[in-house]
Amino acid sequence: MDMQVLDTRRALSGGYKVDVSRGSRVGRVSSEWFSRPDDERFLSLGDLARSVRGRSDRSRTRVVETALIHVEANRNDPERLALMLPGAEAPVTPTHWSFGQLASQVGAPSAYLRQLPAPLAAINLQYGLTSNRAEQIKTLETDDPVSGGRLELRAVTGPDYGRIYDHELVEAVQKIAGNGTGDTRWKVPGVLDWSTGVYNPNVDISKETTTLYASDRDVFLFLVDDLNPIEAGRLPDGSPDLYFRGFYCWNSEVGAKTLGMASFYLRAVCQNRNLWGVEDFEEISIRHSKYAANRFAHEAEPALLNFANSSPQPFINGIKTARERIVARSDEDRQDFLRTRGFSKAETGRIIETVLAEEGRPPESIFDFVQGITALARSKAHQDARLDMEGKAKKLLDRVH
Repeated sequence: MDMQVLDTRRALSGGYKVDVSRGSRVGRVSSEWFSRPDDERFLSLGDLARSVRGRSDRSRTRVVETALIHVEANRNDPERLALMLPGAEAPVTPTHWSFGQLASQVGAPSAYLRQLPAPLAAINLQYGLTSNRAEQIKTLETDDPVSGGRLELRAVTGPDYGRIYDHELVEAVQKIAGNGTGDTRWKVPGVLDWSTGVYNPNVDISKETTTLYASDRDVFLFLVDDLNPIEAGRLPDGSPDLYFRGFYCWNSEVGAKTLGMASFYLRAVCQNRNLWGVEDFEEISIRHSKYAANRFAHEAEPALLNFANSSPQPFINGIKTARERIVARSDEDRQDFLRTRGFSKAETGRIIETVLAEEGRPPESIFDFVQGITALARSKAHQDARLDMEGKAKKLLDRVH
């Protein structure tokens, strides 16, 4: 099967007909979309980069002795604590996040400390700092322009924490995606019309539709190459089975999560930013350990560039091989194929019935079984069961790629 990238003028005239009943549904982007307030949503990579770069430029990080930190209770605000760090000219105010990190570093229950009056919480925290076995912490201190230049303590980690700044990830994405608004092939996604099954890649970027997010704790970006659909086989009615390339990535410079990225092929994105018809999902993550910056430079960033610039031909060839590899020609073969791979009798029956309903024939090829398994996975209410089912489907495809 030859790769076919369809004429983008078709998209301009109304979008692409897709079959989202195939493949997997991935809800990670949708979870981000639901939880982000307006001030965490950005309309371009340029705006996002300026925001996260600005706070980095106003920040400094250093390693300090915990025994030399002095905790102060604010007399004007009995609910607020401040920290005087060694060598500092002014106290720093911990954020909600960094207070929890600091309490964790000294083995104090942060939820309990937050319930105490500030003077009493200060006494408990001071004791923990002076008797802390870790002896050193790494701080991230940032000038807060909103509060008139008050110095905030945004993060408290161990001394070997390998910080990767949010702007480093955003700027790496900009190398392949420009502004993320269509100036390159990578852009904020369009929207699936459920009534017609047509995916429209040309949707205005707004606070409601954007997939570029950043808070004081993290950054998350999702982009697609949805003006260049890829045909990988045909649907039962003879129409092309269309895919788009996509990726999302995330980071937290304050230690709230790892750095990571996921790349995949998908058939559509709906208004709620669920990913539909996902195939060939791959994910890497990097903990902020001592050598995290080197791993980002030599592993994550090159992986992003390789995916962005790579040909989809291996993916198409894998789909072709999976479609052509016949593994079952009888009902007994189908039962044996699924039961020996860990599926129950009931699950086996449902997988076969699903393929029969969607394809008009029982499953025969690896691809048929994968589509039936992923359809069953979407019906699972419990996430662990769904992931386990999707993992089994991926193992089948991996054998023919």
